[in-house]
Amino acid sequence: MPTADMREWSTWEEFRSAQKQTTLPAGAVAHVPVNIRYIRAGENQRGVILLMHGIPTWGFLYHAVIPRLVDAGYQVVVPDFLGHGWSDRRDRFDRSFQDQARMIKALLADLEIERTHVVGHDTGGAVALILAIEHSELVDRLVISNSVCYDRFDDDMLDFGHPLRWKPRPISDLVQALEESLAAGLSRSNRLTDEFRQGIIAPWRDEEGKLSLLRNASALNANQTMALVDRHGKISAPTMILWGMDDPWQKAEDGKRLAQEIPGALFRAIDGASHWVQQDAPKEFSDALLEFFA
Repeated sequence: MPTADMREWSTWEEFRSAQKQTTLPAGAVAHVPVNIRYIRAGENQRGVILLMHGIPTWGFLYHAVIPRLVDAGYQVVVPDFLGHGWSDRRDRFDRSFQDQARMIKALLADLEIERTHVVGHDTGGAVALILAIEHSELVDRLVISNSVCYDRFDDDMLDFGHPLRWKPRPISDLVQALEESLAAGLSRSNRLTDEFRQGIIAPWRDEEGKLSLLRNASALNANQTMALVDRHGKISAPTMILWGMDDPWQKAEDGKRLAQEIPGALFRAIDGASHWVQQDAPKEFSDALLEFFA
């Protein structure tokens, strides 16, 4: 997709319209075929960058970052995870970090991408760690940003993972909780734009989306992250831990611990930015990636 098209992503609807879709066959990820939506932008002049979001976001989280990376000569791939955004949201498959990692591996094979720089945020950070540990052949360089790790999981998201509690409640209650979460995760109040708020919440504003978010939250499990801890030291890809320092949920101490456990890892702070660092500080975030990948 030409960069000019990306500069016209003034709305989340335009971003969604720019997404492509592929179907991964039964057995590749789940017992049924699954549809995955993704952005693939730019020419591969300097490499490929895979950007992975977390919960409750989708690829739109990176809308202000993608053009900067493409302008620097990278091809950028930004998928929506299983059950997230506009990828398959049926109530027919698991959404664990391991399942998301299997999806990413299958998607890269489908796109004929052999190696990529990997960036993971929030739950996408846990998926990125799995890729770096178990599928190191796919990973050139690794960036972990404000990631769930160890025992640290957001209580609000864990609360969504109680379907019997949330299924009877109206969508408006879910939207209100998400609105509060978006505001709490930004340090720069001017970055809480109507477009960002509406775009992030858009996939969850109907009953299918609401149930899919509950299933995504149900998949949050610290056993999945703790199962990686004794293997952090086996990560061979050059690694940067990139952290918005005002994060109320994913504490910087966890990022610093990761940097100590991953051989040679660099910890880089983004001051004055919170959890949704791609929206809070898109220039600082992009500049850090470009410097590290260069």
